[in-house]
Amino acid sequence: MTLTVVSAPPQFVDAFAAMESRIKGFFSEVNMMPEKGKMEIGGLRFRYSQSEGLATAFRDTLTDIYGEKGAEQILYKLGKSLGAVEGTTFHKRFGLTEPIEKLAAGPVYFAYSGWAFVEILPASAPSPDEDYILTYNHPNSFEADAYINNGKKADHPTCWINAGYSAGWCSSSFDVPLEAREVSCAAMGGASCTFIMTHRNKIIERVDRFRELLKTKRPEEVTTEELL
Repeated sequence: MTLTVVSAPPQFVDAFAAMESRIKGFFSEVNMMPEKGKMEIGGLRFRYSQSEGLATAFRDTLTDIYGEKGAEQILYKLGKSLGAVEGTTFHKRFGLTEPIEKLAAGPVYFAYSGWAFVEILPASAPSPDEDYILTYNHPNSFEADAYINNGKKADHPTCWINAGYSAGWCSSSFDVPLEAREVSCAAMGGASCTFIMTHRNKIIERVDRFRELLKTKRPEEVTTEELL
């Protein structure tokens, strides 16, 4: 099978391909009702908004009030709550029961709703325990693009909503407390927006290990064994 809206190693292709077909159908059911101030996709209410407002203006407002670290935590927790709620909704909508198919729906939905493209990297080995590892890139992240498209360069990772959303979706998929962190950001001049997701108890040590490995390797060259 050929994937079109997500990239994944061979062992995940079948699961993602099945989700591509189903979610494409969902997003083809668009009902615009401007006379009611509403729009629905697949029978669920959605809304459009320009990405830059959320990626920069909202972040700047939060930073003015709570400082940079406080703003990042709010953005991350906002993304995580959205990912968990929307993930659970889609799992029920499509009758998904297996953790890997629940996970696979996430990046496909992510692409269709304009958050980012997702490239699942070879080191990924999702499991319902503390050995859970997911490494991935978000090409065209809406948060990083807000900087890049305006000729700005960030001095910190920008994709906190992206990170939180994916952690929320995958936590609801595997029923495991997962956290995600961006270790390289295109808005900072990096080659890609690269993330690692793992069990909450292991996040600090595995982020440090991943960053150390990326000093001499590309993200796609890192192995699961090196991160465990």
